[in-house]
Amino acid sequence: MKKLLNTLYVTTQDTYLRKEGETVVVEKEKQVLLRLPIHTLQGIVTFGNVMTSPFLLNLCAERGVCVSFMSESGRFLARVTGPVSGNVLLRLAQMRAYEDKDKKGEIARSFVIGKLLNVRNVILRRMRDHGESDALRDAAEKHADVVRRVRDSPPDAERLRGLEGEAGAVYFGCFNELLVTQKEDFAITGRNRRPPTDPMNALLSYLYTLLAHDCRGALEGVGLDPQIGFLHEVRSGRPGLALDLMEEFRAVLADRVALSLVNLRQVGPRDFKTTESGAVEMKEEARKTILQTWQKKKQETIQHPFLEERVPIGLLPHLQALLLARHLRGDLDAYPPYIQK
Repeated sequence: MKKLLNTLYVTTQDTYLRKEGETVVVEKEKQVLLRLPIHTLQGIVTFGNVMTSPFLLNLCAERGVCVSFMSESGRFLARVTGPVSGNVLLRLAQMRAYEDKDKKGEIARSFVIGKLLNVRNVILRRMRDHGESDALRDAAEKHADVVRRVRDSPPDAERLRGLEGEAGAVYFGCFNELLVTQKEDFAITGRNRRPPTDPMNALLSYLYTLLAHDCRGALEGVGLDPQIGFLHEVRSGRPGLALDLMEEFRAVLADRVALSLVNLRQVGPRDFKTTESGAVEMKEEARKTILQTWQKKKQETIQHPFLEERVPIGLLPHLQALLLARHLRGDLDAYPPYIQK
């Protein structure tokens, strides 16, 4: 159980969340583990067997605190929010941009360029810190080539998704080269999920879930509809725009945290278990370690390349959501993706 940047993460199993006045109370076996005033929270994320009282859900809805329910392994299950708020004019501008094929493609292209350059930067950083290899050098060159093709391509979302998929296959094809320690225990043969079948994919899925939650909250915070995406097609129940936004941060935030946890031996093969179905899940202590590392990462400060100010990493999704909103309003000629130097 951890409160991170105004979000309460509850991973302790068999706990119960209830309302006590204007306070969120977390208890287990009738013993109070934590009390937090509702006004200090922007979100609550629960994992596994965590019960929540309807009175607390009502309080959270009234105060604009989103409650997300995840499986014990980190798979998204459901989300409880209050009435939709935000600037209706901004949402109309978002819908118009979605319906405009060229505008939609231009925004999608920005997301893809941000993702590809950040992946390439992760690869180049690994080469600087731990030496080059043919596989990493080849992957960096192929990503640079795909970036050029993306920039030269017509603003077509379907073609962009194809180029992104091509680069993704290259990236995960050399992902094992990014490991410095525990290579055999955390090696992967590609990206797999629903369910993950190896420890590294289980770790990545868990971190992507946390990142998606942060991105969705950031978009809702500026008044955008997280379901109307530009790169990811609209599908009932899928937060397409949140998935768009998190593409920029997968490699530089989630993947780097995963690699750091493994390379520094903060997690190991004993932190995971294989179910009868073949799915790999992480144990509770591992989840706590990951949340602590995620928190430390989000508290680090970094120079924002567009705003030219030092900001906490945890605020990056919120700043990018704000820049996207400004672009949709017409205040910026183009959406500037986050590209880490």
